[in-house]
Amino acid sequence: MKTAVAPLAHEIPPTALDEVVAQLNEGFIEKGTPMFMRTVLALFSGGFATFALLYCVQPMMPLLSHEYGINAAQSSLILSVSTAMLAIGLLITGPISDAFGRKPVMVTALFSAAIFTMLSALMPSWEGVLITRALIGLSLSGLAAVAMTYLSEEIHPQHIGLAMGLYIGGNAIGGMSGRLITGVLIDFVSWHTAMLVIGGLALILAMVFVKILPPSRNFRAQTMNPRSLLNGFTLHFRDAGLPWLFLEAFLLMGSFVTLFNYIGYRLLAEPYNMNQAVVGLLSVVYLSGIYSSAQIGALADKLGRRKVLWAVIVLMLAGIALTMFEPVAVVIIGMLLFTFGFFGAHSVASSWIGRRATKAKGQASSLYLFCYYAGSSVAGTAGGFFWHYAGWNGIGAFIGGLLVLALLVALRLAKLPALPGNTKNA
Repeated sequence: MKTAVAPLAHEIPPTALDEVVAQLNEGFIEKGTPMFMRTVLALFSGGFATFALLYCVQPMMPLLSHEYGINAAQSSLILSVSTAMLAIGLLITGPISDAFGRKPVMVTALFSAAIFTMLSALMPSWEGVLITRALIGLSLSGLAAVAMTYLSEEIHPQHIGLAMGLYIGGNAIGGMSGRLITGVLIDFVSWHTAMLVIGGLALILAMVFVKILPPSRNFRAQTMNPRSLLNGFTLHFRDAGLPWLFLEAFLLMGSFVTLFNYIGYRLLAEPYNMNQAVVGLLSVVYLSGIYSSAQIGALADKLGRRKVLWAVIVLMLAGIALTMFEPVAVVIIGMLLFTFGFFGAHSVASSWIGRRATKAKGQASSLYLFCYYAGSSVAGTAGGFFWHYAGWNGIGAFIGGLLVLALLVALRLAKLPALPGNTKNA
């Protein structure tokens, strides 16, 4: 006769055991777990540092125009050279991460960019500043190219929109904080000191990043040779949706950077006559992007990306239309709507890349971000000519044209046939 044995107190209930086994088998990080919190916090910190280092120079542009005797388009090069080199670097660092791993590339990127930022504050000439800013962009390509791929590999597919949204929320807070810190500081100290402060902050964030980011569990090294790179490139451009998402990135980022490059010139002039500190404080509109990136990303997980992307682009169009009016309150509301729509759209489009790319995911993310930062460089500098010849009316027309094209692309993406086994999100 067999004796019944009572279950031990420490035994895992069958249902919980099934869940643990399923998660281990899948190898994905689930929402609500400590690993999920560590991952999103680390990538949030990395995104914060990336955007703070890139966009801390935007409030300085009118000051640099005066100090170096250059026009608005030339002053915009302090940002455009960074984003141009970042875009070029993306084509290299994505494949490098496919071969050598995600975390090592991202860690090297953050530390290098922080150090070059502090060096830029010590450059005696405009040319020296531009060279160090180019090195900052090249360094940051290592994080920008890999962060999206890391999330798409490690986070459970059901939660990728939320995780990507939180990462992009870090971008939004970083962009806001970089602009806010330097925008306020340069009213009291030199822009050189402001850059040293931003570089020091980024160095601290790099230390946090390397400490808490979990190692990759789903990374599989791929050979790094020209043939495999060409095969991946061809594969992505044969996809029905990926090339349109690449174009969308160019249009969205081009419009966003153009607005924030030249809004300072407008608000410092008649009839507003704001000072640098007040213009810098207006960077709080990025808070709307922090909210929208996570919320719109989660909404896209629920309703489908094809149903959400075009709607947030319409919000961007409404926002730029409001900035065409003169009352400062209306201009600020327009900036809020525009920023809300941009970060929501970027969250949806970037998470869509990871869903459609079935192979060479790092290269797919790199191509998306190459177009993203190419849009920043090309449109961000081109906007200076519209400002020079037609003021804010020219900027509004230029951004409006980019967004109409972005809306048409989003409507085309909405008609894509779903991938096998995914009727809603890809």
